[in-house]
Amino acid sequence: MDSMYETLMSMPLFAGVSRQRMSEIIGKYKFHFLKFNPGETIATEGEMCTHLKSVIAGNVRVTVKNKDQRFQVAQTLSAGILQLDKTDFLNIINSDPIFLFNYLNILSVNAQRSIEGVLALTSGTLEKRIAYWIVALTQTNGKDIVLQCRQRDMYTVFGVPRQPLISALDHMTQAGIITYTPREITVLNRRALSAILAD
Repeated sequence: MDSMYETLMSMPLFAGVSRQRMSEIIGKYKFHFLKFNPGETIATEGEMCTHLKSVIAGNVRVTVKNKDQRFQVAQTLSAGILQLDKTDFLNIINSDPIFLFNYLNILSVNAQRSIEGVLALTSGTLEKRIAYWIVALTQTNGKDIVLQCRQRDMYTVFGVPRQPLISALDHMTQAGIITYTPREITVLNRRALSAILAD
């Protein structure tokens, strides 16, 4: 039971909540800890959203594609799945100002990240712009990150001709941050990408 409390209280939604309040929430709502077999699909695009699923233990491979499938990002998250009915989730948020504040905080951070992403793609060195692009599309704890995209599509995204893009990718490869092919970028060191943004 202690580990369940600790797991739930480590989630951003429940930050700053007392153990007693968490006990009340656990007693009132149904939290389902799900297990999936290797390779089993957890969620797919377009399916009806009836439950909130939070990744909390194990390994999950996440793949996101754009509409025309010219860009694809795949990464492994080290966590398993906690499932909560969507209605229960909304009731929890509305049951306590702390939960509502935490949820608004999460939304605010994500909204700010989107704005920064748009601005970052248009200014700064090309290495910084590529770094922000990858960081914005992936999670902090993501591993085995692979971005599938043709280089000619990247020329359009960054608004540069071929040679400056290849030079930037080569520089990042020599630094041990990525490897790349004409159709793929593999991230070797995501932390180093964040360091580029901090410069």
